[in-house]
Amino acid sequence: MWLIGIDEAGYGPNLGPLVMTSVACRLPGRRAHADLWELLAKGVRRHGEGDDGRPIVADSKLVYSPARGLGDLEKAVLGIVGAEPATAADYLDWACPAAHADLAGECWFRGTTALPVQADAAEIQTARDRFAEACSSRKVVFSMIRSVVVCPATFNSQVERWGTKAAVLGLGLVELLQLNHNPDGDSESVTFVIDKHGGRNHYSALVQHALPDGMVLARQEGARRSVYEVMGLGRTIRAIFEPRADAAHFCVALASMLSKYLREVLMLEFNRFWQSMVPGLKATAGYPGDAERFYSAIRPSAQALQIPEQALWRSK
Repeated sequence: MWLIGIDEAGYGPNLGPLVMTSVACRLPGRRAHADLWELLAKGVRRHGEGDDGRPIVADSKLVYSPARGLGDLEKAVLGIVGAEPATAADYLDWACPAAHADLAGECWFRGTTALPVQADAAEIQTARDRFAEACSSRKVVFSMIRSVVVCPATFNSQVERWGTKAAVLGLGLVELLQLNHNPDGDSESVTFVIDKHGGRNHYSALVQHALPDGMVLARQEGARRSVYEVMGLGRTIRAIFEPRADAAHFCVALASMLSKYLREVLMLEFNRFWQSMVPGLKATAGYPGDAERFYSAIRPSAQALQIPEQALWRSK
């Protein structure tokens, strides 16, 4: 079966992009419900276990903070995904080539940031080798990893059109469901596990919009879990929405980390550009509070460059 985790990073900030990512994992049938942290323990570790060279997989908030820096998150992401991008543009080519079109309209984006940014390349390679060996021994395959990047101008236009910020997450989810519902062209079952969007419990219309050729049946809808089955597409497809899914599901935690990593790499370029325009400007993560300080400082430069507010500052 295929297990596909989906999560996002950057939904709350006023500045910078939102990133949503899906991670697809193919499991042997007899291990369809295995705990991947336990199954792949030779090559990966949980949060709280000692650092012995294995990459960590957990909610990105536990792996990364501005104070700790990007090292642990970067070592885990680049040590697990198997790709070896040399620059931010290479990473986008691999994970989300469609994002180039949106990012091309961003004055700050260059794609030239060298990767890895902070983690040691030799440690990343060691982590990559250990994780690959663990997956091979258990016949677990991590196949498609896809990200969606939503920059402020697109974010604001979607909010204006649909009247709610939640629509941005919904549209990103629709795109990832469409990209992943037929991962191998065969009939193996697919289970999506998705971090719940706020306090929402009903997602059948969203799943139906993503997969219009199927018929979506709600099997369970509640605060703890919402479960849907999609009929008529030649394979069993389930979509499970759970609060804090990144704490309980390996693929969702990894999707959280990949989203956070890509956003942080893009924010490096965002900050670098505006610091070149405003000497002495302290970098921002883009979240409410500090974002006001940063935007006030760059507003004169943005106006001089004829960059409208809606292209920089998220309305919600």
